[in-house]
Amino acid sequence: MLPLGRSTLPGALLAHKPGPAKNPFLVSVKVRCFQSASSAAARTEAQAVLFEYLYSTRSLRFTDAEYISKNSPRFLRKLLSEVDGGKDVEQSLTKFLMYNPINEFEPFMESLGVKPSDYSLIGPRKSVFLGDDKGLLDNFHVLVDYGVPRHQIGKMFRESFEVFMYGNGVLASKLQAYEDLGLSKSVVIKLVICCPSLLIGDVDNHFVQLLERLHGLGIGIDWISRHLTPKGSYNWRRMLETINFLEQLGCNEEHLQNLFEADPTVVFEGSGKKVYLLLGQLIKLGLEEEKISSLFIEIPEILSAKYAKNLMKAILFLFDIGMDAESCADVVSTHVELLSSCPLKQPKSVCKDLNIDKDRLLHIIREDPVKLFSLAAKSKSSGIKRVDTSNQTEKQAFLLRLGYVENSDEMMAALKKFRGRGDQLQERFDFLVQAGLDPNLATSLVKRAPMVLNQTTEVLEKKIDCLTSYLGYHVNSMAAFPAYLCYDVEKINKRFRMYVWLRSKGAAKAELSLSTILACSDKRFVKYFVDVHPDGPAAWGSLCNDVSVSG
Repeated sequence: MLPLGRSTLPGALLAHKPGPAKNPFLVSVKVRCFQSASSAAARTEAQAVLFEYLYSTRSLRFTDAEYISKNSPRFLRKLLSEVDGGKDVEQSLTKFLMYNPINEFEPFMESLGVKPSDYSLIGPRKSVFLGDDKGLLDNFHVLVDYGVPRHQIGKMFRESFEVFMYGNGVLASKLQAYEDLGLSKSVVIKLVICCPSLLIGDVDNHFVQLLERLHGLGIGIDWISRHLTPKGSYNWRRMLETINFLEQLGCNEEHLQNLFEADPTVVFEGSGKKVYLLLGQLIKLGLEEEKISSLFIEIPEILSAKYAKNLMKAILFLFDIGMDAESCADVVSTHVELLSSCPLKQPKSVCKDLNIDKDRLLHIIREDPVKLFSLAAKSKSSGIKRVDTSNQTEKQAFLLRLGYVENSDEMMAALKKFRGRGDQLQERFDFLVQAGLDPNLATSLVKRAPMVLNQTTEVLEKKIDCLTSYLGYHVNSMAAFPAYLCYDVEKINKRFRMYVWLRSKGAAKAELSLSTILACSDKRFVKYFVDVHPDGPAAWGSLCNDVSVSG
């Protein structure tokens, strides 16, 4: 007999004694992990084989072979499907490639981000070997060596494949031509990525003109570079036309500079197309071009993408509830700043919230258009500019003190032009008088150029100081040219300093009018204030640099 406690089961059965039941979910997870690890290992081996094939067998550049093999997962899967996954992957693939040359354009294009549907862009190839298409590969290397990231070159393939068909040295010369305009290499790289068509044909003349116009506004190429995006599309001619159009409407250099700096989408989003769409909408509404022009000048923010979108949606809202075009035009012309300041709900939602129909909503808004914003604004905390009746009263009181007749058309027009609270306007007017301007002249000045009082006292002080302390003119000289106070401080500084330099050389008359110095174009100023003295260009260049650095 066996000792007590010793099992009587045979040894074989003892060895296979059943344990706790296995969890089928954990088993499934382990299988998937194993398969995933095997798959990852196979891909790694496939990458190594493809690299070795492209580099050693096909003699591509080391960096090219490495990048292609690491960035063509779709092609690698296709390659792995050609061999038995159960055997040695590296050995099987190496043997496969020994007897089956691949179409090297497929992994090459995939690595650059080109989709298979776009492979047809490169047209039929006489060979499956990349090295046999020397033109394509050479131009690709020109871009890579210049600094264009490989993953961005796919966009250039799709949009401007002609670039890759240039002969020896052509593409490099085109890149250099843009550097010769004064652009840095990093800016050129960003430009050609975002707009590859710049490399087709000669240097884009519309682009050059745009640079010159922006430079004249004090806006440098860095501003353009900051706001370019590879996902955008750019029409330089239309951008240029947009600037010309805004100038024709009456926007001066300072208006344009402030507008573009505050919201680059005016020219960049749709290449200025939205400006024309807004103009068309306002004309269709029945507003005269002169009225539209004054709106754009007085409230340039409405040209920005966000504000223009709000304004157009507000117009559609008014039409939707049944407002006629004439009444709608009247609401837009008197409340354009509010209409553009915030997005509105759909009329149906507003009617549902208020439990009224569209006719009742139309009646309410006809009675008091300002209620449109308290009733229909999407967010009560969205920064909506609400009309403050006390502020309107203060502003009217200020205008009465300036000599406007109460409730006259002239006063109604002035209320739209003078921006800010009544106390702010009074403070700025008092500042002009305290600076030495005759009160009667000050009144005449602000009536002729209301935008003067839309500036802070700090800005006004700088401009008056330039006039009196640096140029030596009496403050009353501004009365003959009120627009002086609307010019950019940097432009005033540069032109005044050049004029003073000319006076010191005896090459300019004393006490020239402010309009003669400032109102002319940059080209005309250079002709009559810079080129008139042999040392003028050098002095002008030095002054411009000094002002830019100090600014």
